[in-house]
This record gives sequence, C-alpha cells and structure tokens, in this order.
Amino acid sequence: MMTGTVNRLLVRNTVWMLLGQGIRLIIQALYFVEIARSLGANNYGAFVGVVALVGIAYPFGTLGSGNLLIKNVSRDRTLFAVYWGRALATTAVFSCVLLTGVLAVSRFVLPASIPLALVLLVAGSDLMGLNIITIAAQAFQAFERLNWTATINALISAGRLAGAVVLIELRPHPSALQWGYLYFLSTTVVAVTASLLAWNKLGAPKFAWPKSAAEMREGFYFSSSLSAQTIYNDIDKTMLARLGSLDATGIYGAAYRLIDVSFVPIAALVYSAYPNFFRAGAKGISASLEYAKPLLLHAFGYSSCVCVVLLATAGIVPHILGPEYSRTTEALRWLAPLPVLRGFHYFFSDSLTGAGHQGLRTAIQATVAIFNVAVNFWIIPAYSWRGAAWSSLASDGLLACATAAAVLILARRSRARLAQLPAPSEAWCRE
Repeated sequence: MMTGTVNRLLVRNTVWMLLGQGIRLIIQALYFVEIARSLGANNYGAFVGVVALVGIAYPFGTLGSGNLLIKNVSRDRTLFAVYWGRALATTAVFSCVLLTGVLAVSRFVLPASIPLALVLLVAGSDLMGLNIITIAAQAFQAFERLNWTATINALISAGRLAGAVVLIELRPHPSALQWGYLYFLSTTVVAVTASLLAWNKLGAPKFAWPKSAAEMREGFYFSSSLSAQTIYNDIDKTMLARLGSLDATGIYGAAYRLIDVSFVPIAALVYSAYPNFFRAGAKGISASLEYAKPLLLHAFGYSSCVCVVLLATAGIVPHILGPEYSRTTEALRWLAPLPVLRGFHYFFSDSLTGAGHQGLRTAIQATVAIFNVAVNFWIIPAYSWRGAAWSSLASDGLLACATAAAVLILARRSRARLAQLPAPSEAWCRE
C-alpha cells in the first residue's frame, strides 16, 4: 500500500513538473529566440561566457543548504523553519563573498571586450537572486508539493521573457550589457516573489547558523558537486570566449541551449524523484539502486528518441535563429547523444547521494571537471566549438561510466556484507 502511494505521488509530482517545465519550455523558447536573434552571435556569446563563469561559483552561494533542507525536511517536516532560515542566512553571507571573487577572476578569465558591469549584473542576479529562487523551489520540493516548485521554475523564465520583450521594444538590437540590466531586474522581481510565496505557503524561517561541522562539510560536498557539474557542462563556453571567439561561443551556446531544452522531461523526473532517493537511501545503496532502476529505463527510452529527433531536425535551427547560426546545425548534431548520457549519470549520481555517498559523488564529478578543463585547453584552440562538443561528449560519457561503476560496486559490497551476517535464528540459538 505504501509503495503504491509513493508511486502515485511520484507520478503526480512528475506530471506537475512536466506541466510546469512544459510551460517553462515554451517561455524559454520564446525568450531564447528573441535574445539570440536580437543580440546576435557576438553579443550572445559574450553573455553566455559570463553566465558560464558565474555558474561555477553559483552553487557555493548556498553552500548546499538547499539540498540539506530537502534531505532533512523530507525525513522530518518539523525541521523546515530551521533549515529554511539557515539556507537564507547562508546564501546572504556566501553570495556577497563570492560576488567579489567573481569580479576579480573575470579580468583574467574573460576577454577584455566584455565590460565588468556585465559581470557584476549577472553575478548579482545569479549568486543572490537565482539562489534565493532555487531555495524557495527546493522548500516546496522537500514537502513534495511540486506544483509550486514548477510554478517558481516557470516564473524564472517568464520574468526573463518579460525583460527581453521590454528591452527589444526599447532597443531592437541591444548590447550584452543592456540585456544584463534587464536580466538583473527580472531576476530580482522573481526572487522576491518566490521567497514570499514559500514564506506564505510553508511558514516563516528561523534564522540560525549551521551548528554542526559535519553538516557544513556535507553542504560543501553538495555545492562542490553542483559546481563540478557546471564546470563540465559550461566551462567550455567561457573557455571558447577566451581561447576561441565570441562568434563560436554564440554558435555553440545556442546548440547547447537546445540540448538543455530537450532534457526537460528527464529533469522533471529527476526533480520529482530526488526526495525519494533520500528515503530509499536510508536503507543503503542497494535500496537506492533498486529505486533508480525503473527511472533509468524510462530515461533511456525517452533520451534515445530525443537523440534521433535532434539528429533529424537540426537543420531547421538557422531558419528560426537566423543565418548567422547556420553552424549551430552541426554543433547540435554532435551534441545530440548528451541527453542519453545525462539520463544515466543523473540517476546513478542521485543513488549515491541518497545513500549517504555524496562525498564520493563529488569526487567523481570533480575528477570529470578537471578532465574537461584539461582537454579543453588543448582541443578548443585546435578545433574551436567542435572541440568543445567532443570534450562534452567525453566528459558526460566518463561520468556515466564512473557513477554506474561506483553504485554497482558499492551495492555488491553491501550485499556481500549482508550475506556474511548470521541469520536471526542462528544468532538466537547461540545466545
């Protein structure tokens, strides 16, 4: 009976996330087309390069407090006020510190042609505003009220679309900096709205600093994991802007954006299943793996179909975005297998997290991130955006293999240990 209830809840939440992500997908498509066409490949490349750099620091703005909120509240809902308050307090402190660091690093990492003001606007928007929005969405996720999580996620894209429409009405062909101002303003409005929504629906926060060193360490693991994920997903765009050209960054960034859009249904399933991984993982890695198996099959079936569709329809992209994005067709075809690889490593990775092996997951992801950066230093100067595409495929393939191997090895060891334990009756007889 309990299993049936959990399955129904998972289906309901996945439907909510699919509905929300579907709405978000339509909004994102409009926003993406408007911004990509109006900015042009060069300005769009500059903006994408800055967003990718800020994305590396972005996860450390919360120090994993949103994930700790989900983990603890999914097991004990009375802890919500404390972890909600801790998440907001942690974000306020660490985001301000990171903002200064990103501004300092940007002068060495990004081309001199990108204005510092653009970095400031994007960093302020994402490190503070987007992190607050994410925590509010995670608060509802912890209670498995994913209708509100989906609403908040849709609000992010809706706010940015509204900003894009306003900007293009004022400036048909804006600069990246001009878009940065509207990007910051739209994110701020959504951040205030999302935090008030969570406060009203779930309760007021109790502001307190994390007291446990072990909890701070676990939060750091969550942040490091997400940062590593950002590195192997997005650092190639920043490196393309520096080692290649802004035009190549725009072409590749547009193709990668379409890959992200195609992954939305699997992302909805990942969101819905995440709290359940912690409950299943409380019984060990074997239970976590058993929970993941049917999800892996569903993800593989969908992502395989998506790969075929992307290969077949890539040629229509220049007709939508404009002739200067003609090379995006080839980039999209190279990147088409990514949803298949991602479907595998997301669920294997969540199996590790749910069973308390977040440190191992972080180590694997950090290793892949280092591999990705090292390869890009060689391959981008030689092959431009094609090299970035090849390194992305290699990195996601390596991650899928490594996480699968880690989960299967740990599960085998766990079963072996259980097999060596005496049966309850035998233990009772010896006593």
